[in-house]
Amino acid sequence: MPLRPFALVPAFLLGLLLPATPAFAAADTARATERCEHEVAENLRRLRGRDAKEVQFLAARRVLTPQSDDETAIRGEGRYRTAGGASVSFSYGCAYNAASDSTSGVVLREAGGQRAAAAERSFDPDLTNVSPQACESAAAEALKKLHPRVARINFGSDSRRLQPAELGRVAMTGDGSVERAPGMNLIPFSYRCEVEPRSGRVTAISTKE
Repeated sequence: MPLRPFALVPAFLLGLLLPATPAFAAADTARATERCEHEVAENLRRLRGRDAKEVQFLAARRVLTPQSDDETAIRGEGRYRTAGGASVSFSYGCAYNAASDSTSGVVLREAGGQRAAAAERSFDPDLTNVSPQACESAAAEALKKLHPRVARINFGSDSRRLQPAELGRVAMTGDGSVERAPGMNLIPFSYRCEVEPRSGRVTAISTKE
């Protein structure tokens, strides 16, 4: 029986017939990791300001878990160095959506060194829309109402602390100093604000001198 010649398949059709190669999966994984860790680093800098230097992520501790066709959950660990030279370890988590190339549900938990107390709390706030600057702006406005001639207001980023509040809100506390009028001595103060984590809206603010 004569042998039939093989039919030639155009290269572009062959590409459609073959299953997805690992290179595509690797690219998706790399993008998910990049977007998530970038967002985590930005949240750290917003929360700690200049006190969050040299943010590093530990590849060996990174875990990616597919949640759906487009959604991937990422968890891992990292560390950063404070302005004073101390090393602070942290764990993190976030969700990455490949369809929209966006992240959500960013959570951070600091541990070790000067953040040991934070690690003891079983509190993982979603920091995606929580802005420390919004809290501090609200505190500054409250102080200006108390002292219309205020000359200067300083906030210490290292004093920021996150706590659970009622109705699922996130509370942020911190310290600062205020010059009530030009030429007066700086007076220390503390503040507390509550934020709706989904919208980032500041719902309450109080200050104490």
